[in-house]
Amino acid sequence: MAEPFAVAVVVRGYETDTQGHLNQAVYLQYAEHARWSLLQRGGIRQTDLLDRGIGPVALEVTVRYLRELRAGDEVEVTCAFHWGEGKTFRIEQTIRKTDGTVAAEVSGVGGLLDLERRRLLPNPREYFEELASDPGVFGL
Repeated sequence: MAEPFAVAVVVRGYETDTQGHLNQAVYLQYAEHARWSLLQRGGIRQTDLLDRGIGPVALEVTVRYLRELRAGDEVEVTCAFHWGEGKTFRIEQTIRKTDGTVAAEVSGVGGLLDLERRRLLPNPREYFEELASDPGVFGL
């Protein structure tokens, strides 16, 4: 099995809380950054989605915090899509320090929203297959 897509991030001082730890909400921002980076890597731009009147939505996100991160820490944020049947898909992500220490695991359920009707689209996998120039990065 291929390694999941990953993007590098350096923890910035202004992202930390009063204890000097990475603020809890910033883990979600790192995960979001990796998801958008993966879309771009697969050839899907935000404008491509908007031009079709669709947009990705997060329906559920769970963060499991395992180790603290501090300013200057270098991490990689992975992102892997897992497809099933129906209107949703799973996204599994890991935030890992360069020494291999897992700082957090982010699991989510996503979908594609019809921006006019405000309803989830059936079978989002088909849209990703159609729009992507490299569907393989999405596990397709």
